[in-house]
Amino acid sequence: MPQTIEDIPTEQGLPVDWRLAARTAARLTSSGPPATVAEAAELVARLRTDAAVAEGHVRDVTGLGAGLPLLPADVVDRPAWAAAAVDGMRSLTDGARLPATPRLARAVTARTAGLQIGGVLGYLGGRVLGQYDPFGGPDHEGRLLLVAPNVHAAQQALDVPSTDFGLWVCLHEATHRLQFTAVPWLRDYFAAEVGTLLSISQAGTAGLAERLPEAVRALRDSKGDALAIVELLQGPEQRLVLDRLLALTTLLEGHADHVMDAAGPEVVPSVATIRRRFTARRRGGGVVDRVLRALLGVEAKVKQYAVGAAFTRHVVLAAGMDGFNTVWTGPDTLPLRSELEDPAAWLRRVGP
Repeated sequence: MPQTIEDIPTEQGLPVDWRLAARTAARLTSSGPPATVAEAAELVARLRTDAAVAEGHVRDVTGLGAGLPLLPADVVDRPAWAAAAVDGMRSLTDGARLPATPRLARAVTARTAGLQIGGVLGYLGGRVLGQYDPFGGPDHEGRLLLVAPNVHAAQQALDVPSTDFGLWVCLHEATHRLQFTAVPWLRDYFAAEVGTLLSISQAGTAGLAERLPEAVRALRDSKGDALAIVELLQGPEQRLVLDRLLALTTLLEGHADHVMDAAGPEVVPSVATIRRRFTARRRGGGVVDRVLRALLGVEAKVKQYAVGAAFTRHVVLAAGMDGFNTVWTGPDTLPLRSELEDPAAWLRRVGP
């Protein structure tokens, strides 16, 4: 991956000034809460090794990943996370097939997109605890990142034990890493679906104006559900791909949430307290923060955790973890979006 912002190509795939995105994110991201040198060093060292420890527990719960190496995490600050996110996004969107665009228009679009992406990452950079990026790292083969200032700030805000909270966060992110490393087809499938969605989106912008009146009415009736608006602005082909992507990401997030709690109090003694307080924190925040989260789709992501975790719990109870792991057989065994809220329908169709 690029070592500095200057190493990031200005444009690749989508018309985005990626260097501008990284600079904007770095400029808008604060350094984080105060901590002594000793506190910071201890947290960084612990999180780095906790990621490998956590993945061992994840394997025990899921039955996935036997024989794969147990790897540490990269522990970073907020600007480094934003730069890594830019690089991962650039790599993921590189395969999008876009129509020819005049050079001047493309340059203007690239700078505008760079500023927008940088602004979003600047906001998220103060909130993301960790992330497994399957397209980040050397050779873009995957990288697990933990954002130490945010882990420290959240642990203090929740008033829970630091050792428990750090390992709990690692359980979630290690589950994501295991999903992509233990399921060999998943990374390429996800990248292909994103590339297809972006290509269709660019080709279908001509019909956007016709869908705007419907979207405006929906915005009035949906109480600010950003995901509902996004869906209405898609054409029929886009909606099919978006449905598959939303179903997949909901499954991935819900599965990780289920696993981090299923590891149990013998791994994280205060897991029940952490979950209760963390869930309340996800729903909280001031008015401005809640509006921003809605605009950025964060509220929709919070719903994904709940729906995906409920699907996972239902299937595990009905068919056991081995039965649940049938979802990883191939794209055809992934739950449809409609099945996520009707797990019995997935059980009938797939029959694990």
